[in-house]
Amino acid sequence: MTRSLLEIDDLSVTYRTSRGALTAVNGVSLAVEAGKTTALVGESGSGKSSVAQSVIGLLARNGRVAGGSIVLDERTGGPTQLVGLPERRWRHLRGRCIALIPQDPGTSLNPVATIGASVSEALRIHGWRDRRKIRARVLELLERVDIDDPERRAAQYPHELSGGMRQRVLIAAALGLEPELVIADEPTSALDVTVQRRVLELLDRLRQESGSGVLFITHDLAVAADHSDSLVVMRRGRVEESGSSAAVLTAPTAEYTRNLLADAPSLAQIVERRPHSPVEGEPPLVEVRALRQEFRTPGRGSFVAVDDVSFTVARGTTHALVGESGSGKTTTGRSIAGLNRPTSGTIRVGDTEVTGARTSREFRRAAQLVYQNPFASLDPRQSIGSILAEPLENFGIGNRAERTERAAHQLEQVALAPEIAARRPAELSGGQRQRVAIARALILEPQLVVLDEAVSALDVTVQAQILRLLARLQDELSLTYVFISHDLAVVRQIADTVSVLRRGEQVEEGPIARVFDAPEHAYTRQLLAAVPGAAFRPDAVSGTIIKENA
Repeated sequence: MTRSLLEIDDLSVTYRTSRGALTAVNGVSLAVEAGKTTALVGESGSGKSSVAQSVIGLLARNGRVAGGSIVLDERTGGPTQLVGLPERRWRHLRGRCIALIPQDPGTSLNPVATIGASVSEALRIHGWRDRRKIRARVLELLERVDIDDPERRAAQYPHELSGGMRQRVLIAAALGLEPELVIADEPTSALDVTVQRRVLELLDRLRQESGSGVLFITHDLAVAADHSDSLVVMRRGRVEESGSSAAVLTAPTAEYTRNLLADAPSLAQIVERRPHSPVEGEPPLVEVRALRQEFRTPGRGSFVAVDDVSFTVARGTTHALVGESGSGKTTTGRSIAGLNRPTSGTIRVGDTEVTGARTSREFRRAAQLVYQNPFASLDPRQSIGSILAEPLENFGIGNRAERTERAAHQLEQVALAPEIAARRPAELSGGQRQRVAIARALILEPQLVVLDEAVSALDVTVQAQILRLLARLQDELSLTYVFISHDLAVVRQIADTVSVLRRGEQVEEGPIARVFDAPEHAYTRQLLAAVPGAAFRPDAVSGTIIKENA
């Protein structure tokens, strides 16, 4: 029989705040079996990470386990109660028995330490002293996680590696001492779908080889569907539903789980919209011809980010730019918005030649850009009302009272309450901030909106709300979108036409149905094959999730 490696029973976690004690986890119970993966799924704030931090003893200083038990069945030491364990004992367990793969490799790796030093850190902490053995183990681990030329990579620094390679380094570091339990906390949320797939398949393979158990934290049900044996769905600190992954996904009993499934773009139809067709005889709003963008770097010559990209976008439609990181999507989008001056080629938006010497002030009103991270793109010192009124003030539109009234109307357009105007960005949720960013882009009544990964950092439920909002606003205001994304499931929901970019080149372009249903290029097929949730699909008649080849 499979050994139960981790048993969490009736766990409660509280945090001390200026407003008193806050309960983040309330009565959570789950198990992780040796050689198996248990996925903990839920939105931001559901308590997932607090559960994971409790298991590895890394709760924030103001957090504590208020009740329940966490038992780890060590191979050598037998069952160990982790709640109340002294720090000295924790230092013995971390790395050796329990390892953590954190979410963001960009901030989790020491930028001034080599890759080899980062991977070897756990070995040195746990008593390895022989430099030759340490180096041999580091190279073995890097090779094991499919990193090419391990000797050269071990001498490099994090900034010299891609995001996917940095995530593999974190996996190598976590598996260095062959821990019995691996906690993977959103390990691929910042990665492209193809890189995500390779990393998760690697983690699956290493788990099967070592017999380790994995507690996999994610907000993405489709990813959990592909890479877990059992699912635990959390909401507001409580378990809403748990069971085998197939049972939870195909026959969910909790309303919240059904809502999550309905909002997962690769598992359900979340935006009901008919494709927008161009008006016969009407010229396209956006016309990109032979676009080339080079960037010069001191001492290294020039770098070609975009090469010979061409497409048109009909008025009132959505054109998507898809591809992996570094494919040229954002560079193309910024060029269309007039924020880059291309090396060659032409971009025309309406009657404006964007690639001219200087874009007009009126063009700045006609084309707006919505960034990926609304927290970074909204002034933290301003109120939401001031943020929305600022573009009107810059263009000399209306007096103060009229601008305030128009800002309130814009909040209503994006389904936000009027009192939001008095708050600051830090007082809003991620979804609310993204709605504010969209409202700011629309307040000048533009013809074109460029959305640069505008929903990629959001939970599936909030993401679905924003996608529905964008579809409604497009229908009501006849907006034209250029939608930049690496998530093909989302693109299929929102776009009418698509360009597939790879290393700066356009490998495929056309109507969304043709490109996605009958892709001509191998790279497009590769992107589509990497969309998570492949084993689970909505039934064409009932709409419920079914397991293929069940």
